Amino acid sequence: MRIRDALESDAEALASVTGRPEEVARNMIHDRSVRVAVEADGDSGRGGDSDTGSDSGEEEEVVRGFVAFDVRGDTVHVTDFDGSGSTIERLFEEPRRFARREEMGVEVVVPNDEATDEVIEASGFESAGRGPRFEGRRTTRYRIEFGELDG
Repeated sequence: MRIRDALESDAEALASVTGRPEEVARNMIHDRSVRVAVEADGDSGRGGDSDTGSDSGEEEEVVRGFVAFDVRGDTVHVTDFDGSGSTIERLFEEPRRFARREEMGVEVVVPNDEATDEVIEASGFESAGRGPRFEGRRTTRYRIEFGELDG
């Protein structure tokens, strides 16, 4: 699996996993920093993160997950994500890397769900209290602080 910037051609796959119209997914790709986790179709078990193609033709990439984030003030906000637990952990390295480099915090607000909470905490986030209600559901706000004291 490799992580890359989302392309406009990924809009259909992102629309499918988010349940949103393709145009909304396309706008997200244009308006935010979006990374996708992809595997070549039929690439289960072939190790490596090669970005090079072969002369035998291009293989179809399958989107396994994504993370979308943007910056407001001094915080990197994860605005949307999807994927399996280990895929999400890898994808969350992207906003964390950016925040660490810029000495910012990272924040994500998620609906209360034990499985999601475990993945978020495994990605280094700590609960920062209740978040706003979203579609009638309670949420939790998670943060990571990066600053001049971090190495």
